[in-house]
Amino acid sequence: MFISLTNKAMTLKNLNANQKGILLLRISLGVLFFWLGILKFFPGISPAEDIAGRTFLVLSFGYLKPNVSLPLLAIWECTIAVGFFTNKGMRWIIVIFYLHMLGTFFPLFLFPQDTWQIVPFVPTLLGQYILKNIVLVAVGYAISTANKL
Repeated sequence: MFISLTNKAMTLKNLNANQKGILLLRISLGVLFFWLGILKFFPGISPAEDIAGRTFLVLSFGYLKPNVSLPLLAIWECTIAVGFFTNKGMRWIIVIFYLHMLGTFFPLFLFPQDTWQIVPFVPTLLGQYILKNIVLVAVGYAISTANKL
């Protein structure tokens, strides 16, 4: 099922309920990733800036500073967004999406003092922000199986 926003022959009227649902999921993920990705281009604006910067710093053994890692992350997230919007290169988009999702869970283990009030039962607000990504993983799975990737 290859549904693209740019495919003029494919109109919403021609789609069944499942196809419309997958299209809605793709566009929703695209909006989310574009919005949150764009914020990372502007220092001090993204609520995830601190935790993302510290995570990259730890995972790179101190080599990848936030002033480098955050713009790279912004590009990564915006690339995922464009892929979801256009439905082009979805095999690669799903791969980088899952790699990104994997990375979002690292702070739960690297910074438990910031992500848990009581490990592993009571997350902080930051921990909740991270844990909601479980739903995004499920959405990615639904999109990838619908596209038979």
